Amino acid sequence: MREYLLVLFCTAAVTYLLTGPVRKFAIMAGAMPAVRARDVHREPTPRLGGIAMFGGLCAGLLVASHLHNLGNLFRDGNSSDIRALLSGVGIMWVLGVLDDKWGVDALVKLGGQMIAAGVMVYQGITVISLPVPGIGPVALSPTLGMVITVALVVVMVNAVNFIDGLDGLAGGMVCIAAMAFFLYSYRLWYVYQISEAQPAVLFSALLIGMCLGFLPHNLHPARIFMGDSGSMMLGLMLAVAAVSVTGRVDPDLITAQAGSRTATTHILVPIYMPLLLPLAVIALPLADLVLAVVRRSWAGRSPFAADKKHLHHRLLEIGHSHSRAVLIMYFWAALIAFGTVAFSVTNTGRTVVLACAGFCLIGLVVLLLPWFRPKAPAAVQAFVPPRYRKAVSARAAQAGAPAVESVEAVPAEPMAELSARDQELLGRLGTGAHAVGDHPKN
Repeated sequence: MREYLLVLFCTAAVTYLLTGPVRKFAIMAGAMPAVRARDVHREPTPRLGGIAMFGGLCAGLLVASHLHNLGNLFRDGNSSDIRALLSGVGIMWVLGVLDDKWGVDALVKLGGQMIAAGVMVYQGITVISLPVPGIGPVALSPTLGMVITVALVVVMVNAVNFIDGLDGLAGGMVCIAAMAFFLYSYRLWYVYQISEAQPAVLFSALLIGMCLGFLPHNLHPARIFMGDSGSMMLGLMLAVAAVSVTGRVDPDLITAQAGSRTATTHILVPIYMPLLLPLAVIALPLADLVLAVVRRSWAGRSPFAADKKHLHHRLLEIGHSHSRAVLIMYFWAALIAFGTVAFSVTNTGRTVVLACAGFCLIGLVVLLLPWFRPKAPAAVQAFVPPRYRKAVSARAAQAGAPAVESVEAVPAEPMAELSARDQELLGRLGTGAHAVGDHPKN
């Protein structure tokens, strides 16, 4: 675990430090497209955040290659997954950078995504078999395995790309999905000694580090966007982590340690169906993707035509703030992801995971309450953003009077009617225009 945490922190640190210079480079390069009608932000914001993420990924892999245990993944004969990851990510990253700077047609991007997936399949990242309960692993033909792998990569990439519409939304949801998948794959590797799951653990740790390092710059109000260079790369890495473990886990090995097929069924539930777990952890992006394709096709438009009717746009339409809409999506993603992982955990572990899912559900309910407005206690108000502080009138603050919740809470005295003498005096004084000599001439 220590080596994975070291890789995670190094990846996050390099990504965080590179994002500032990358932002300046994006501004100088002119990668700041004008605000479109479907955009939520109000002023041009630089893109190309995927450059910093790619740098963090390379730094994390460099650190992992010099560690004692993780270094075995880079030895001859075990490095096929690493080479396939770098090849696919490199193609996707270049395609995304070109789109962020000059724009790329949707069909060209789709072709590039399929090429990246095909390169990874050629180098060994493919679904070889699917575990079926009561039967065991069912081998797939090379053609069928290739089709499933390419389809999964394309779906994952576009699902993450579709939700990249609010500040911090895509990065946070992918980070939550990677955390859930990290827990699942680490348990398979550490508890059941399944070495085939080790690449998935490393890829998940790298993905978490990339997201955590970029999010401080991308939370609302965002200073930089990840762009397609970042969102497509995150989706591809999540797909690679899923494919690298699917079809390589032998249920008989877990049955021998668990003692019964019933226990094995609980452990392997997330991978009984083709990649159920990685699809579940991004259920919201997938649902948004399906709804967008159906909605646009029904209206007679291209499925790739952009609009402003995604799930996060609808949360803003019904009155949620930007940060509140992102938090709601976070809680939904965490609830589905960790709830799915809970099915593969027994006894105490399941209790812990279900407790996390329960807290996510409670947080989601609280966020959905229309009257809820988070306010920090008075003792810590100096250390929190202004939107979480209680309003205090300037006169009360100067006089040391107790805080007033809102200026509107103090009823104003009704203005008394002017007497005839006051009206005559007001007529003599005139308005403010007379003071500057701007009065009508007779």
